[in-house]
Amino acid sequence: MKAFRISGIALCMALLASCGQKKQTADTQMMAGPAAKPTVKLATVKEEPVDQLQIYSATIEGEIKNNIAPASPARIKKIYVEVGDQVRKGQILVEMDETNLSNQEMQLKNLETEYNRIDQLYQIGGVSQSEWESMKLQVEVARKSYQTLKENTRLESPIDGVVTARNYDNGDLYGGQAILVVQKIAPVKLTVNVSEQYYSKVSKGDEVSIELDAYPSEQFKGKVSLIYPTIESMTHTFPVEIIVENRDLKLRPGMFARATLNLGTENHVVVPDIAIVKMTGSGDRYVYVYNDGKVSYSKVELGQRLGDRYELVSGVPNGAQIVIAGQAGLTDGKEVEVVK
Repeated sequence: MKAFRISGIALCMALLASCGQKKQTADTQMMAGPAAKPTVKLATVKEEPVDQLQIYSATIEGEIKNNIAPASPARIKKIYVEVGDQVRKGQILVEMDETNLSNQEMQLKNLETEYNRIDQLYQIGGVSQSEWESMKLQVEVARKSYQTLKENTRLESPIDGVVTARNYDNGDLYGGQAILVVQKIAPVKLTVNVSEQYYSKVSKGDEVSIELDAYPSEQFKGKVSLIYPTIESMTHTFPVEIIVENRDLKLRPGMFARATLNLGTENHVVVPDIAIVKMTGSGDRYVYVYNDGKVSYSKVELGQRLGDRYELVSGVPNGAQIVIAGQAGLTDGKEVEVVK
């Protein structure tokens, strides 16, 4: 009986303690009030004119590229230049075997002698006019053949340039591939493929900024020299050629380059980069837009980075207020408190 009384007393004490704790918790919650709103800092964004810069990759080419080769197979007698040599227009670069040229020259001389004989007879009526005209024609054909063969025996450079390839050695039999390649590298050119949406925004003479991995600290200037008149149906792009003067010959064919075209200006909203938030699990970017005490996230399409700001192609209207601090823990539709 005594043990029962002790257990009853203990139970009552436990119930009283529990009621006291519940009352204390309720009193604490009443004192704390409702949960505090997250605080954010805002900025008002606006449209401003932004240069529309597009960057294209390209490979440097010589303005003119000539393949030096004869018109018909023959043995190479002598190559006078090496890769990297500067050459002048009219300079003899390659001499082919002269056997065919000598034979052609002998045939021409024989025909000229025969023509002179017939011409004398024609003057005194010893041959008909048709015979005289036939012989004259043979001489003219032989003379042109000799001149053509001469040009294909002593191969000259058609331009001032540099030798960029040599595919044979002395004594080789020419087999179809160019013996030498000569390129004009002052100026050089680049060809880029521009989206058709910019066709009306590219003009001949437009300045272009050129950067190269070979000279990371330098910037070169070029100009649009040619705009192709048709659009590629598969890619919906059109080729644009860019000329770079290259007076110091730093730019060489084959170098990788990036060409930046300025396609005019457009008014776009510009926001601080600290306002841009990346959505977890995707590559989407968005900003929090403030309105009537709440924030909502708005997906944005980024344009160019402008120092510590971003151009927005779409997603935020002009004059909107966006969150630039306090984004952590925000959700769509969250009520916030604005601090200055």
